[in-house]
Amino acid sequence: MSRRVDEIELKNLPAAAAATALELAQSCRETGEPEEAESICLDLLDLAPEHQEALVLLLLARADLLERGQRGGVERAREVLSRLASDFDREYYAGVLCERQARHLLRTRGRHSSTVAWEWFQYAMNHFETAAGIRPERVEPALRFNACVRLIRRNPSCMPEPDDEEEHGIE
Repeated sequence: MSRRVDEIELKNLPAAAAATALELAQSCRETGEPEEAESICLDLLDLAPEHQEALVLLLLARADLLERGQRGGVERAREVLSRLASDFDREYYAGVLCERQARHLLRTRGRHSSTVAWEWFQYAMNHFETAAGIRPERVEPALRFNACVRLIRRNPSCMPEPDDEEEHGIE
């Protein structure tokens, strides 16, 4: 008995299973199974489309996939940002996505993409600064900002494009 993929229907979760499913999604992320975490979050969001914890977990699972080099990963993760309820969360998690992309570029492409990684780190740090301005009592943006700075310092090739004038010796 062979079925086509488009003929297979997804199973619905019972509403009472939301808390358990959320725990399972978090566990999948912690054990390095972002695809499973993403799938569970999508099931949760079918039950409750604005469930903020599920949206954050979905975004983080997609960010985990981004670090694995998934094509279109940044766009897929950014789709979730607009659904987050607070300005702080939108800015903070936008920073997380940019930071993850920068780290991925440094790890997989090294010096060949160090100026691109620099730009992604700059975007990340800008988002973290904005998030810190929205909720100054939250320590996470400062910690992530500092982690970006330290990583840049450990990677001397991670720097901005040289200005044309400097590159040609023109003052």
